[in-house]
Amino acid sequence: MFTTVLIANRGEIALRIARTCRELGLRVVAVYSTEDRDSAVVQAADDAVCIGPGPARSSYLDIAAILEAARRTGADAVHPGYGFLSEVGDFAEACEAYGITFVGPPANVIDQLGDKAVARATMAAAGLPVLPGSTGPVTCPDGAAKLAAEIGYPVMVKAVAGGGGRGMVAITDPDQFLAQLREARSTAQSLFGDDRLYLERFLPSARHVEVQVLCDQYGGAVHLGQRDCSAQRRRQKIIEETPAPLLPEATTRAMGEAALRGALAAGYVGAGTFEFLVDPDGGYHFMEINCRIQVEHPVTELTHGVDIVRQQLLVAAGERLELTQETLVPHGAAIECRINAEDPSRGFVPAPGRIEKLRLPGGPFVRVDTDAYAGGRVSPAYDPLLAKLCVWAPDRAQALARMRRALTEFHAEGPGLATNRDFLLSVLDHPRFIAGTHDTSLVGELTAEPVPA
Repeated sequence: MFTTVLIANRGEIALRIARTCRELGLRVVAVYSTEDRDSAVVQAADDAVCIGPGPARSSYLDIAAILEAARRTGADAVHPGYGFLSEVGDFAEACEAYGITFVGPPANVIDQLGDKAVARATMAAAGLPVLPGSTGPVTCPDGAAKLAAEIGYPVMVKAVAGGGGRGMVAITDPDQFLAQLREARSTAQSLFGDDRLYLERFLPSARHVEVQVLCDQYGGAVHLGQRDCSAQRRRQKIIEETPAPLLPEATTRAMGEAALRGALAAGYVGAGTFEFLVDPDGGYHFMEINCRIQVEHPVTELTHGVDIVRQQLLVAAGERLELTQETLVPHGAAIECRINAEDPSRGFVPAPGRIEKLRLPGGPFVRVDTDAYAGGRVSPAYDPLLAKLCVWAPDRAQALARMRRALTEFHAEGPGLATNRDFLLSVLDHPRFIAGTHDTSLVGELTAEPVPA
C-alpha cells in the first residue's frame, strides 16, 4: 500500500477523499489554487501546496504543477476525484512515468473509453445495446446529413471528447442540421480541443440510468446496482436516486450484467460508471462510460454499505476486490440532491458569494457532503456545487419525505449568494417525480411552467 495520497482536486470531493484516506492511515496532501487557500481540505490535509492562480487551466489542470507538488511532498499516489484531470489519459500516463500510483483506470483504457465513438464501438462489440448512429466520427457534412435522415429525427450530435452532459446538441429540424452541426463542431473544439463529432438517435422521453462497477487488476469485477439520474437541467444532473423507480428487476439485472461485460472487455480497473438511456418501452441503450468516481456515488454507498473511495484506493494499491456479487445486496432507497449556488429564476445562472450563515440538515440517515462553512465562500471560478444532500430510508416514499424535511433545514445566506434549494423541492413535489414516472424532460417542463407566487 502506498503511504501518501495527493488529492488532485478541490471542493467537497477532495474533502470526502481525504476522510477515507485518514481512515486507512494514509497521509493526505492537498493541492490548491489561490482561490482555495482557505478551503476545508487545505485545513484538513497533512500538507498543502499552492499550484497556481484561480483559473483551472493554470492550477487544477496543470499536470506539471501537480506532479511537482507530489515530488515535493513525497506523495506516492494521486487521486484525481471527478472533473479536472480525472479522465485525462496523459495525466495517468505521466503519473506512471514518475512512479506515482494513479487511482483510476490505466491510461490506455481512459483514452479508449474517453473517445465516445470508440467506446460506443467497443461496447457494441461486447454485446451491449446501442442506439442507431454513426460507426465513428462524422467527417463530411453532407454525409452526416444523409446519415441523420437514415437514423431518423430527432438526432443527437455528440462531441467525441465530450462527457458530463457537455458537448451535445439535439437536432429536430433537418433544414437546420448543417448549421447546427457547424456550431456543435465549433463548441466541441472550444470545450475539448477536439472538434470530432458523432451521431446518435435522440430519445426525448428517456430515463437516464447508470450502473456502478468496481474492477480489480486480476479480472475481478462487481456492479453495485443502478442509479436513476433523470432529473437534469441542461443535461446536468440535480437529483439522483437508487434504486431507479419502477425499473423491473429483470432490466436491472440485465443492465448490471451488460456493464460487467463491457468493463471486462475494455480491461477496466477501478471504479467506473456505465450510463444508459432507458426508453419508454423499457429497452436500455449504452450511452457512455465515466472513468472516475461519480458525483452521485453516495446514494450507492448508502444502500450497499460500501465505501467506494476505499475500494478505489485498495484496488489501486494492487489488492483484489474484497467484495463479491453475491454479498452486494442493496437495502432501502437513497436520494441525493445537488444544492448549487445558482439562481433558477434566472436560467440557473451561477450565484456565488461569501457564506455568512450556514445551517446544515441532520437527523437519522441524513448525509451532507460539503466543504462549505460559515465565513467561507463559493468561488465564481469553479462549478457552483455547494453541497450534496443525501438521505436513506427503508423505501422510496420515506426517503422522499426525509429529503423534503432535510432540504427545508438547509440554509445558506450571504451577499450575492443564491441556491436552488426551493427549486429542488418543487421537483420532488411534482406528481410525475412522486409517481416515479419522470424522465429527462421533467425539469425542462418545470422551468417552462409559470412560477407560483
